[in-house]
Amino acid sequence: MSIALLDDPGGSPETAPDALAGFTIGVTATRRREEFCALLERRGARVVRAPAIRLVPLAEDADLLAATRAALTGPLDDVVVTTGVGFRGWMAAAEGWGLSGDLSAHLTAARLLTRGPKARGAVRAAGLNDHWTPATESCEEVKQYLLAQDLRGRRIAVQLHGEPLTGFVAALREAGAEVIEVPVYRWLPYRDTSPLRRLISQAISGGVDAVAFTSAPAVLAMLAAARADGLEDALVAAFAGPVVAACVGPVTAAPLQARGVPAVQPERARLGALARTLARHLPEHSVTRLLAGGHGLEIRGHAVAVDGELKPLPPAPMAVLKRLADKPGHVVARSELRTVLPGGPSRDSAEHAVEMAITRLRRALGPSGIVETVVKRGYRLACDRGEAM
Repeated sequence: MSIALLDDPGGSPETAPDALAGFTIGVTATRRREEFCALLERRGARVVRAPAIRLVPLAEDADLLAATRAALTGPLDDVVVTTGVGFRGWMAAAEGWGLSGDLSAHLTAARLLTRGPKARGAVRAAGLNDHWTPATESCEEVKQYLLAQDLRGRRIAVQLHGEPLTGFVAALREAGAEVIEVPVYRWLPYRDTSPLRRLISQAISGGVDAVAFTSAPAVLAMLAAARADGLEDALVAAFAGPVVAACVGPVTAAPLQARGVPAVQPERARLGALARTLARHLPEHSVTRLLAGGHGLEIRGHAVAVDGELKPLPPAPMAVLKRLADKPGHVVARSELRTVLPGGPSRDSAEHAVEMAITRLRRALGPSGIVETVVKRGYRLACDRGEAM
């Protein structure tokens, strides 16, 4: 596979079909997972699917029915709609209980505050009028909008989005509002946790270049799964270091940022925008370009492009190449290369393992003369010190 190097003036890096070639990205999403994975794979990424959570509808849940009946005991002044899927689920559940007409009448008379375009679209699809949507698509801005008004005596229904909005609801109640919490669905850990646990191990060991999150509960579920295996600190360190944490928006990023982890985010909270952000960020920040032995090398994720031809590498040769590329033109001792080999070979077999990794690396690269042997000292990339493309 030939790829266009990023200093090629033709084409947009974030939309090119090879923009993510060589990179491995973990995807924790459940809803619209295949759609999002396809967006990444069309750009050349290798995707590791590891759903972290599952959506549990509450159409027959006693709490949802009780909340709906409480909302219908009197006029509603405001209704906060946080998600489109949640609002549609609420309307469908009400129809199943024979309460859809009464609920629609109450919603028609209320101000409907929608957190974002998807929630607004669901409201309009139901034949209702939305009153206001925040520019930031955040619950925090909705809260501030309401708190700027006199809330004493107002009845406000808040549609939850999979987890309690404790601070949001408490602030409204403290301001004098009667708040009805509407738990339309909830998130639970995915039934089979083995893919997520494997992804955690891959992130810690450097087996993936990025992990993409599309909801805050997925972030929390991954951290909880790592905590259960005693790996939470190691996972957080990986996200704070070489592994990119990519979040669809600020709400999703909040649990990571609370742990001091920087999260890459698109300007708009959309799956397509998240895919484009990854396709721009990874090549800009996670690619090493060198000239070695007269050939152009572009190290990207789990692969290397040699003169524009992408060559996937197994973990050991890739680890060795990356360490050599850290010191272009300098000799790297076998003892140092031994420390980067996956699996931690024993001392007796370490030198042989390094030699095997070098042999496999040379074979994968193709042209000779890229990796040089310096007798009794180690190996080096055949480039002038600091030479770059």
